[in-house]
Amino acid sequence: GKTKKAYVWVYRTTNFVSQRAVYYDFCKDRSGENVRRVLQDFKGTTVTDDFSGYHALHRGGVTAALCWAHARRKLFEAHRDTGSEIAGQAVVLIGELYQLEREARGLAPPERQRKRQQSSKPVVEALHAWLVAKRQGLVKADATAKAIDYALSNWKTLIRFLDDGNVPIDTAENSIRPLAVGRRNWLFVGSQQAGERAGNILSLIESAKLNGHDPWAYLKDVFERLPTLKDRDLAQLLPHNWKPPTASASPETPASVPATAIAQAA
Repeated sequence: GKTKKAYVWVYRTTNFVSQRAVYYDFCKDRSGENVRRVLQDFKGTTVTDDFSGYHALHRGGVTAALCWAHARRKLFEAHRDTGSEIAGQAVVLIGELYQLEREARGLAPPERQRKRQQSSKPVVEALHAWLVAKRQGLVKADATAKAIDYALSNWKTLIRFLDDGNVPIDTAENSIRPLAVGRRNWLFVGSQQAGERAGNILSLIESAKLNGHDPWAYLKDVFERLPTLKDRDLAQLLPHNWKPPTASASPETPASVPATAIAQAA
């Protein structure tokens, strides 16, 4: 039969929580219904691009924050493709924000929020004024104008990170990389069911890595213990609860989903 195009939605917790997870949801289309199905009970903030499929989710009480990496990429591509000095300067200015984020990486959320208010907010305000001024001299069809328009039209959600130390500045793109690399190797998954299984296995592997585990040791132990484990004890095999066989520790109670999530469709 004919091959069909499918999509994998990637959801992950932020790097600001101790118990981390990533979920790869294999879907037949890019409908916004997919993300609403997964996050129907979620309360908190999502960091995404401006894909229209998220809009209904955000109308339902979930707070939207826009990814700075997407805004930066559009400016970077405008500079790369046209040599625009304005776009290049904008990329440098956004780089200042990322430097401040690196400096705040080890801080607790309240301290990170304070640093953002003290250090990042003035940079953001100066960047906004600069973009508005530079946009006035550009025609609408110009690549740099389009990149600036993307940022300015989404400014309210772009700056959401300033008011919440739990919200990261960008999305889950590092978690998309293993999928992108694998896709070049395996090319096809065979069926909808096979794609869903692949997504589940990849979710376990990458979640194990996010929690500092050797994925091979994790999967080996899980598959050895799974046949004899009682249903009530299955939660201890989740990557954020798992302990290596040599470690002596009582099973942990599964944690609730943190109130900040990142979503991305690949």
